[in-house]
Amino acid sequence: MRVLFAGSPDIAVPSLVRLSFEHEIVGILTNPESARGRGLALESTPVAQAAAAVLGDRVPILSPTRLGAEAREAVAALGPDILVSYAYGRIFGPKFLALFPKGGVNVHPSLLPRHRGPAPIPSAILARDPETAITVQRLALEMDCGDILAQLPIRLTGTESAEDLSEVAAIMGADLLSQALEEIEEGREEARPQVGEPSYCSMLRKEDGLVDWRSPLLDIDAKIRAFYPWPGAYTYFRGQRLNLLDAFPYPHVTFAAGPGSLDFEDALPGTVLGLDKSRGIMVQTIDGLIALRRLQVQQKKALPYREFANGMRGLVGTVLGDASVAGDATVPGGPLPKEADRL
Repeated sequence: MRVLFAGSPDIAVPSLVRLSFEHEIVGILTNPESARGRGLALESTPVAQAAAAVLGDRVPILSPTRLGAEAREAVAALGPDILVSYAYGRIFGPKFLALFPKGGVNVHPSLLPRHRGPAPIPSAILARDPETAITVQRLALEMDCGDILAQLPIRLTGTESAEDLSEVAAIMGADLLSQALEEIEEGREEARPQVGEPSYCSMLRKEDGLVDWRSPLLDIDAKIRAFYPWPGAYTYFRGQRLNLLDAFPYPHVTFAAGPGSLDFEDALPGTVLGLDKSRGIMVQTIDGLIALRRLQVQQKKALPYREFANGMRGLVGTVLGDASVAGDATVPGGPLPKEADRL
C-alpha cells in the first residue's frame, strides 16, 4: 500500500523503518523543527531524521504548522492509500482523513480505552497500573476513540521508567502495526469497538515533576519513573533544582541510626537520613524510605549517588524540597563527612 506516515518522536522510528520494507512510503508528516539542546539550535524530529537516512530524498518530508488547505493539497498530490500515525501529536480533521481511500490507523501505547490522550505511558506508570498495552486502532474524529484493530497487553512490574516502557512500545508497536496493515491490505481486518469506561491523560508540563515529599512513598517512586527522561522529576536542594533520575523505594525498611545519623521516627518527609553505600542516598517519606540513586543539580552533569554525596558537606539532615533556601550546592568534589557515610 501507499502509506503516508505521520509521527515525530523516537518511539515512532521503528514503525517507520519496518513499514519502509513492507509498503511504499510516499510521504512523511512530522512536526516542524524545534530548538533543542543548550544552544537551542533548530533540529528536525527523530522521525524526519530517520526518514532522511532510510528513504533519502526520494520521499518528501512535510512539516506544516497546521493541517489546513495547503497541507491537504500537498498530501493529495502524493496519492496515498492509507494514513499511518504513531505519536504525531495532532488531531486529523474530516477533510484530511477523506484524502485516504483506506482510511487511517493509529498506534497508541495504552490499554484503550484507558489513558486516551498525549501521555499514555507516563500515565500508566503514575497510576501504578498492573498492565498496559500497545493498541492499533482506526483513526476517528475524536481523540483515540476509534475501533481497535489489534491490541497486545504488557504486564508491568512496577519498576519500569517511561524510557524503558517507550523502548518496548516502539518495538512492539512496529510489529503490531505491520500485522494490522497486512490484514487491511488483504481485506481481513476485524475492528471492534472499545469497551469500558474511558480515562484521559493530558500533556505533561515541566512543573508537574515537582516531588511532594508528603505524598505516599510509592507515588513518589512512580513519579520519578514516569517522568524519566522527560519532563523529569525534581525537588529542591539548598535552593537549587535537583533532578531525581533514578530511585528505589523501601517501604518496609527501618532506619538503624548510627553516629551522626538521624532517627527516622523524628525526621520530616524529605529529610536526608544518610548514605547507604549499596542502596543510595536515603530520604524519609511519610511511609518509608526512598533511595536516590542518580541525581543532577541544575546545570550540572548527572551523577551516581556515591559521587554526588562525596562532594556535599552536611548532606545528612538536609530537608529536600524548599526552593527558597540558598546554600552550597556546588559540583561534588569535596569529601563526605565519615559519620554520614552509612546508615
